[in-house]
Amino acid sequence: MTVGGNEELMPAAFFGHGNPMNALSENRYTGAWRAFGESVPRPRAILVVSAHWYINATAVTAMPRPRTIHDFYGFPQELFEVQYPAPGLPELADEVSDVVKPTWVGADIDSWGIDHGTWSVLVHAFPDASIPVVQLSINADKPLDYHLELGAKLHALRSRGVLVITSGNVVHNLGGMDWNLADDGYDWAQRFDEAAKERMLSDPTEFAALDAHADYGNAVPTPDHFIPALYLAGLADAAGQTSDTRVLVDGYAYGSLSMTAYTLGMSRTDSSATGSSPQPPAGLPPDGSNI
Repeated sequence: MTVGGNEELMPAAFFGHGNPMNALSENRYTGAWRAFGESVPRPRAILVVSAHWYINATAVTAMPRPRTIHDFYGFPQELFEVQYPAPGLPELADEVSDVVKPTWVGADIDSWGIDHGTWSVLVHAFPDASIPVVQLSINADKPLDYHLELGAKLHALRSRGVLVITSGNVVHNLGGMDWNLADDGYDWAQRFDEAAKERMLSDPTEFAALDAHADYGNAVPTPDHFIPALYLAGLADAAGQTSDTRVLVDGYAYGSLSMTAYTLGMSRTDSSATGSSPQPPAGLPPDGSNI
């Protein structure tokens, strides 16, 4: 099976996941996620780096049946009822540990599972939840270069049938959100996202250097949602496939969120889905949305 001209490597991707309500919505972003899932070869497993498993260690889930985590508050009951009952793949924890040596990776057998940074995308990309899903935590104690380098080490998994997905938002400023700007971005958000796009597509090794950009403070007030993109940049660098990195879909939500998504190792997938970003529950303040 050919993937982006390569007969061995699985693709990889970064998704700007945005509002958890995207899990229940049909719009141009979720349509692109669905098109991605329909376009990739069926993986042996999916390894996800989600912004929402942001802890003081590098760990990987190693339970056979990971739970669906509803790590947010204030949203409709319908969202809390979403389940993504994908199996785990405990042996993948050993494979991850092996390919990233000498970096230490712990095996989490009971504390985490599948959080909404993962399942809000996968319910669209792989709705039958039959492919094993494993999550890799983001070590909050490490600098940006650590994550870029760790992403590069994950490259070996692509030849083992593992689809590496990273999920966050390149621009993610909850305090700056304006619900009246459902499909628009502030000037600073657009400047930073465009700078990030240029580096991802032309020189991913420089992605970590975006912390010197004039708009970094506004775009990335906390690094949790930005860091997942570093893993895709590392994968792209390790593969030497800069020309094979593409924008899957882009746009903005609520002024201060970038919804840009990238793929590595596959042709562009186009979606016919249309529609604006989902509206938040009535009365929910921007700074209480826990996106």
